[in-house]
Amino acid sequence: MSLSEMLNIGLMQGFAGLSLFSVLLLMGLGLAIIFGQMGVINMAHGEFMAIGAYTVFLGSTLTETWAPGLMQAYFPLAILAAFAFAFAAGWLAEWALIRHLYRRPLDTLLATWGLSLALQQAFRSFIGPKEVSPTLPDWLMGSWSPVEGLDIPRNGLFVLALTATVTVLVMVALYRSRWGLRVRATVSNRPMAGAVGIDTRRTDRMTFAIGCGIAGIAGAAFTTIGSTGPTSGSLYIVDAFLVVTFGGAASLLGTVASAFAIAQTQSISEFFLTGSMAKVLTLSMIVLILMVRPQGLFAAKVRR
Repeated sequence: MSLSEMLNIGLMQGFAGLSLFSVLLLMGLGLAIIFGQMGVINMAHGEFMAIGAYTVFLGSTLTETWAPGLMQAYFPLAILAAFAFAFAAGWLAEWALIRHLYRRPLDTLLATWGLSLALQQAFRSFIGPKEVSPTLPDWLMGSWSPVEGLDIPRNGLFVLALTATVTVLVMVALYRSRWGLRVRATVSNRPMAGAVGIDTRRTDRMTFAIGCGIAGIAGAAFTTIGSTGPTSGSLYIVDAFLVVTFGGAASLLGTVASAFAIAQTQSISEFFLTGSMAKVLTLSMIVLILMVRPQGLFAAKVRR
């Protein structure tokens, strides 16, 4: 094997890691907002991702059946619908369940775990137990070859661009919007935020719903690289928590850095090892680093 071929293989493997990085980052961003900013351990976060994925599948099915001429244009609209449906489900879950359990982390963990099981059963009952995949538009199929021997999937490029756009929007919203100001004030000092007129309950509900909506976008992105089943979201929940914990629970910059490190380590390791051994290697690396730096890579200084 020549040096150029080895380089091309390494680049393609690295880009495969970027696809995994995109999904992990979108999952981690939503979880960082909920867990890092609110302290809520949401074990149902993966199911909100599945809501987004199933929304894209249903959008694909309806478009193919009733408006086949729109197949090339439905996907961006399906992503917006995935955010909207996951946002609405998150808003309802916070109103019905989460708001009664703040500052009770164990109860929140058990309640959201029960919610995840209920949602999985709802997926099985109303959509079906088998894994499904949407029909992707033609412009997401195939690959881009910048040089001979190097093939980069178009769907991976689209997911990477989508992830970059969502990340920038979240950063801008958190640090340049009134909602972001309310969130940061509530995190910094909840009683004082309430004293100056901030509705902290409404801020909590909006924050939880936005985090779930971002998980819905992660699910929409996931449909371009894998099929969706009732338990698909739960397969990513552990990795998403690792991303947030490793990066620093209240740091969005840490979420980006840890998602990239975890995805690239796992992808490159899988080229030389089995998938299980690659996960063991990745987890071992994270545990060792957290033993030295338990606050994560980028610990935010927050006044309590």
